[in-house]
Amino acid sequence: MTFENLLASVQNNILTITINRPDKLNALNKNTIDELGQALVAGEKDTLVKVIVITGSGQKAFVAGADISEFANFSVDQGKALSAEGHNKLFNLIQNLTTPVIAAINGFSLGGGLELAMSCHIRVASDNAKMGLPEVSLGVIPGYGGTQRLAQLVGKGKALEMIMTADLITANDALTWGLVNHVTTPDLLLTKCYELAEKISSRSSVAIASAIVAVNANYEDGVNGFNIEIEEFGKCFGTEDFKEGTSAFLEKRKANFSGK
Repeated sequence: MTFENLLASVQNNILTITINRPDKLNALNKNTIDELGQALVAGEKDTLVKVIVITGSGQKAFVAGADISEFANFSVDQGKALSAEGHNKLFNLIQNLTTPVIAAINGFSLGGGLELAMSCHIRVASDNAKMGLPEVSLGVIPGYGGTQRLAQLVGKGKALEMIMTADLITANDALTWGLVNHVTTPDLLLTKCYELAEKISSRSSVAIASAIVAVNANYEDGVNGFNIEIEEFGKCFGTEDFKEGTSAFLEKRKANFSGK
């Protein structure tokens, strides 16, 4: 697929998506959100893709927020529609993909950019990255899942502090708070992401998909995550990967998973 605002390539079963708007610090406009959704759906359908890595072009920013010029004059109803559309087209989509998604945070990750990173399954940041949700300084709140996912990751108190002060935090603070999984130097950021991706790729992709479903269930209203775990655990017993994994263990060899 060809995109206006993205670069996409697959190597070693890893799809790398680079948001390519360096003159706008990779800000998320409507077209970029649409293209990201398309690229992610295509990656999910591609049987060669085992892991997806999302990053930003250049050294300054992962994504420095949403494109404010697009919605500065919106009405209440238009604001609600903007948020709902973003949730459905991109942010919830990423969270619920059964292909693991890693955010490679290579600089500023602000507003919608941090919300994008938080919707990914794993986050790795360069040590020069700065993260925050500065929306209240514009008279609005995070609208792409930020109020929910930040509290899930760092706890209610820290989330409210970040949102209410609009302050930015460092990558090391983000690591301490549990907002990111790893911090590296900028030159080793993608290397670390690919190391994680390659390890994940060597495991059973159908089991990983079930794990994502089960973990996500814990955060869904009215859903008993333990019951979902029981269902997904049981489903694994009917897969070729389960037969291969258990056989390999008993035969003391490395498993060769087919993803079926």
